[in-house]
Amino acid sequence: MTQRLSPGDTAPEFTLTDDTGAEVGLSDFLGRKVIVYFYPAAMTPGCTKQACDFTDSLDSLKAQGYEVLGISPDKPEKLAKFRERDALTITLLSDPDKSVMKQYGAFGEKKLYGKTVEGVIRSTVVVDEDGKVFLAQYNVKATGHVAKLRKDLKLNLADEQPR
Repeated sequence: MTQRLSPGDTAPEFTLTDDTGAEVGLSDFLGRKVIVYFYPAAMTPGCTKQACDFTDSLDSLKAQGYEVLGISPDKPEKLAKFRERDALTITLLSDPDKSVMKQYGAFGEKKLYGKTVEGVIRSTVVVDEDGKVFLAQYNVKATGHVAKLRKDLKLNLADEQPR
């Protein structure tokens, strides 16, 4: 079983390729708060809903000091199609070998339709300005997750722009 992160842990450093082919590292965001969320597959209904929710909230999240990184095992080319198809503005990163997911406890055994399988565990880790885990949530629901996260972080909900 992959070890899950807890508040106060040092967030594992990573560098991954985004949908444009550029390399993005967690250390690029030192001094800022980062919402790192893990999702199973681009262009599936739940993952699309979650990515659109984060995109719709991005301006207000940034205004409150947060960046958003979405990580999936998809190749950068598929992430580029996902961004284009759904007009996504969040940073999408490719973790094809799932190494970052494993470091963050976002890959491992999970229940899927009553069966135990190995796969991506839909998870969100909020990293503070110093690179420490502020909040770690596992097995989150795609729909309504961003609103719940904003509530858990006690963020202003007034400026939401639903699609």
